[in-house]
Amino acid sequence: MQQDINIKTIMKHFAASTGLSDLSREPRRYLWTDAFAVCNYLELYRQTGSKEFLELALRLVTQVHQILGKHRNDSQFSGWLSGLNEEEAQQHPTRGGLRIGKKLNERQPGEPVDESLEWDMDGQYFHYLTKWMVALNCVSRVTGNSMYTLWAMELAKVAYQAFTYTPLSGGVKRMYWKMSIDLSHPLVASMGHHDPLDGLITFEQLEVTAKQFSLKISLQTEIENMAVMCKEKDWATEDALGIGGLLTDAYKLVQLIDTHHLEETDRLESLLEDIEYSLQTYVTHNQLHLPSEYRLAFRELGLSIGLHAISRMQNRIERHFSDFNNADQLTSILSRLSHFYPLSKLIDDFWSEPKHRLAHSWRDHEDINTVMLATSLAPESYLSCG
Repeated sequence: MQQDINIKTIMKHFAASTGLSDLSREPRRYLWTDAFAVCNYLELYRQTGSKEFLELALRLVTQVHQILGKHRNDSQFSGWLSGLNEEEAQQHPTRGGLRIGKKLNERQPGEPVDESLEWDMDGQYFHYLTKWMVALNCVSRVTGNSMYTLWAMELAKVAYQAFTYTPLSGGVKRMYWKMSIDLSHPLVASMGHHDPLDGLITFEQLEVTAKQFSLKISLQTEIENMAVMCKEKDWATEDALGIGGLLTDAYKLVQLIDTHHLEETDRLESLLEDIEYSLQTYVTHNQLHLPSEYRLAFRELGLSIGLHAISRMQNRIERHFSDFNNADQLTSILSRLSHFYPLSKLIDDFWSEPKHRLAHSWRDHEDINTVMLATSLAPESYLSCG
């Protein structure tokens, strides 16, 4: 039970320090971190039954929309990113997308790119928006309120419209990595390695939930186009956070195939093969032996969260073997992947040690590190998609 107490402590401290529960503080919102935090509060609500945690999740959703759904205080613009009036925007808070929440304002048109500075400048990231879609979807499934999935679907539509484009030379659509705050132009034109896959699986998750709620909105066209973008792609990576994301996506596919009979078994098998190659490469070059000063906790914890999905995939396929036409192959790959699972305990135990959290590498990213540590210690709500 000590672990549960630690998670509660982590998330209560996060609520106070970022101005969620301590209203005397200026709110400090960051979309990626807050998406994980919403899932963590819902997981604590699931574990304890305490409405305190459900209320924190709902309050966080409202605060994110009120802050990151609007222009920055230091911007020449004001109001909601969607341009809707206050009444309409309250009903559709995601229609203009959501800012990242970086410390610095976005790079202005014509301003030269400073690659080191760009990381600290605001804008919109597709892979942050999908994380928020997942969080909203999780709220709907816990509360039974379809409004949150509607907001996620509306966010999916505006994100797809803004981030995807057809090259001038024609061919398959591509995606921008970073867009301006108002989604009018790209800030970084290159494509994120996993953005098409992340979008496809997140959209499939939302589509299934929307049908369950009988919502009159569909992402079928977007799903078909994202599937074309994903065709014959190689998802292998040496990046810990990226591998963790692939594992999470794979588990979502397992759930969607099992529960909703999506015809994605071939994609799942190919994805698991890329994950196996990625993990084999990672273990030969990882930095887990280094002191905490030279490591980025949130990237390692992203991997750890994903590794927790391996046993869940194995259990789901074993229980519903006939739902997977390639179950033998999937079981074989997952058996090999399970040998990498001890990395998760290694990472969780390392960053659970207070002395390791004294390093600048931890304190410089304290919000995202602490929230993702909590997710890794209790990942069920984040990993589940119904």
